[in-house]
Amino acid sequence: MSLTTLLGTDLPILQAPMAGVQGSALTVAVSNAGGLGALPCAMLEPDALRQELAAIRAQTDRPFNVNFFCHTPTAPDAAREAAWRATLAPAYAEFGIDPAAIPAGPGRRPFDAETAELLAAFAPPVVSFHFGLPSPELLARVRGWGAKVLSSATTVEEARWLEAHGVDAVIAQGLEAGGHRGHFLSDDLTRQMGTFALLPQVVAAVRVPVIAAGGIADAAGVAAAMALGAAGVQVGTAYLLCPEASTSAVHRAALQSDAARHTALTNLFTGRPARGIVNRFMRSFGPMNEAAVPRFPLATSAVAPLRARAEALGMDDFSPLWAGQHADGCREMPAAQLTRQLAHGLA
Repeated sequence: MSLTTLLGTDLPILQAPMAGVQGSALTVAVSNAGGLGALPCAMLEPDALRQELAAIRAQTDRPFNVNFFCHTPTAPDAAREAAWRATLAPAYAEFGIDPAAIPAGPGRRPFDAETAELLAAFAPPVVSFHFGLPSPELLARVRGWGAKVLSSATTVEEARWLEAHGVDAVIAQGLEAGGHRGHFLSDDLTRQMGTFALLPQVVAAVRVPVIAAGGIADAAGVAAAMALGAAGVQVGTAYLLCPEASTSAVHRAALQSDAARHTALTNLFTGRPARGIVNRFMRSFGPMNEAAVPRFPLATSAVAPLRARAEALGMDDFSPLWAGQHADGCREMPAAQLTRQLAHGLA
């Protein structure tokens, strides 16, 4: 079965779910253009999630994807949090921030029974996961309304694990991809591969359709991935300058500058490796700082006031400027037009 038949789309183009830089507007635009739009849900509280799903259902009858994290929540560690805030003390002093006044908070929630119950009323046709899969019981609830299930693999071993646990398609996430790495069987980043090394190995290892992701931002990249056996391609960074995205002004400016050519994996913003444009925060404190940074997602709260204060001054010094290694592919154009351009030349 082809990926378009499996997902019910016209085009084998999937828009990557990008928390913090998009809402339902981008989802709807891509789905209405024939691709698979996606809604990132890990940062949405129940009421916000309900509103976004209602907005999607009101504006399209095409398939769409809702995406969730499957991490195991980390228990707060007061000593580590205090050490992290002490590390950030010079930055707090510069911006006049009292670290004692910063509330703690996880900022992310894994997929749970409450969320599954909320989703059932909307019956989204595709549900995707990052960091593995939820419990078999939760997965059964998702399948109960007929949803197709996708998840990200960053190694051949993860792809085989996902197939064995019943996914309908595997997203092969190469090292070039922007945002959070989807690894879940090993934290060893030396096991991570680039997209065009990982993709053919995953295609050879599993029987389900494989979707290429990471560093693909134009029609030539899409065609190359398809030539290596991909059934479809998931694209994220290229959509960040679309008017339907909610990308911040400082993030948009960074994507249009020479700085976008220098990205790195960093755990500073959330506690888990994610690729973004290198900025002052990453140069000063990382980009990877395993010793000081609290585990995902507990690092987020300490950084939030620094980001807010800097962005108010028009600075991106403490902002997570998520981007893949082909940010040159970003274009200021409607998402529907970009979706069709990405599929140009495909049979």
